[in-house]
Amino acid sequence: MENFILAVTLYVNPMTGNDTNTGSRLSPFKSLTRALKVTKISMIIHLESGTYSAASGEVFPLIIPGGATVVGNEANKGAEIVISGSGEYQSPSFGIQNITFLLLDNASLLGVTVTNPSAKGTGIWIESAAPTLANNTLSDCGREGVFTTGTAKPTILDNIFVQNTASGLVMAGHSQGEVLRNVFQRNPLGIAISDFAAPAIANNKLSENRTAIALSRNARPVLRQNLIVKNTQGGLLVNGNAIPDLGNTEDPADNIFRDHSEFDLYNATTQKLVSVGNQLNPALVKGLVELLPAERVAVSTSFSEAPTESPSEKLPAPVQLDEHWAEPFIQALVSMDLTHSFADGSYQTDKPMTRAQYAALVAIAFNPFPKIPAPDFMDVPEDFWAYSAIQIAASGGFVGGFSDRTFRPDQNVQRLQVIVSLVNGLGLPSADSHALEVYSDRHTIPDYARTAVATATQRGIVVNYPDPKVLAPSRSATRAEVAAMVYQALVAIGRTPAIKSIYVGLHSRSSQVE
Repeated sequence: MENFILAVTLYVNPMTGNDTNTGSRLSPFKSLTRALKVTKISMIIHLESGTYSAASGEVFPLIIPGGATVVGNEANKGAEIVISGSGEYQSPSFGIQNITFLLLDNASLLGVTVTNPSAKGTGIWIESAAPTLANNTLSDCGREGVFTTGTAKPTILDNIFVQNTASGLVMAGHSQGEVLRNVFQRNPLGIAISDFAAPAIANNKLSENRTAIALSRNARPVLRQNLIVKNTQGGLLVNGNAIPDLGNTEDPADNIFRDHSEFDLYNATTQKLVSVGNQLNPALVKGLVELLPAERVAVSTSFSEAPTESPSEKLPAPVQLDEHWAEPFIQALVSMDLTHSFADGSYQTDKPMTRAQYAALVAIAFNPFPKIPAPDFMDVPEDFWAYSAIQIAASGGFVGGFSDRTFRPDQNVQRLQVIVSLVNGLGLPSADSHALEVYSDRHTIPDYARTAVATATQRGIVVNYPDPKVLAPSRSATRAEVAAMVYQALVAIGRTPAIKSIYVGLHSRSSQVE
């Protein structure tokens, strides 16, 4: 018999709630402080719009325990859910600190705005824990938005760090973890990494800070595919004995440094740094730095490059997958000549797929009829390899841009974006939200996307690996996952026969059992 831990779900509304209520949807608490007093192994706390402060009954610092998830509105990065306040925390590493939140191991904070107005105040403190921060806004903190230390190993995804007094993010001690797809803007320091911290910093955008990234002491971060532009002083400053990983011949870093007044890269140490495959202005590189181009092995193209041969010039090659779980789906797409871009037989199944690559796949798979005029995306020039595919996918209703008229072609596409895209692009009729009950993490689905996810679930489009019950909507979609869901979408519209897989059709199987 399997053992299941049922998550307790609580609701908080600072406008209409009361802390003497039961905490249900119809009888919400008034304060997050009250909700956090409910001690359960697994707990989900939903926050309604409003300001959470001492005036509304909050007692700071707010401590999110292990296994608990606090959810606001991920779709708008918590713009209408503001948590503002400060309280004293005795850090084992740094003494007394003024903080808004303390996140313990396996805690999650999703879709809120955090601000700490106190002098030297920190929004979120993480010490020797591995929590998740996703789709939040960290702004107007008296010192920094997030501080990590000890043996912290956080996952920091898709957040906005803006206008904090000292830094957006500070990583000290022996911190590791991942910092992916965040925006750092108008902070004196976007990211400060010190001591022995060695995080992975990838696919972030840092602009309009004084200095984008500053390293000190023995910091050893890995920097990959970051866009570091228009910072008023400079891009990357390296001090002390810090040695950033800026790529190697087998793994070019692909960071872009541009439009800085003083430096793109300033190595203030006595050790030579090696930069491989980064876009830098040599005139704005200071100190001991060896600049090497990316020496890429010439292989046939993937979706990140323009195909060198048309489908009519080369028959599909057998893809080597070594019994990968997605092999049937990928081989089926190959047989339909929908993956000619991977003609060398290397599909790179577990690599994240970018938005441009996704647009290219849906354009060729569905060849959609234009529904709307194709937008003119500012960051997709006509000579961009996927320009035509993005235009086709966008006019067909499969993909869209952002409010600043960008498409962000090199940003990884999220699983939720793929699911919503397929439902909207195909114009599938809406399904009842009860279909979402099969997912153990259904609370992480933003309100705007619940109908689309329910529709995709009911139509057998959603593919969840390794756990069919875990949707993981905000995680980057791998090429294998996208291939499987695109194939299932073709099944849903009757273009191809279904493929049996334990990772597909959980809703229909559950219905049969019930």
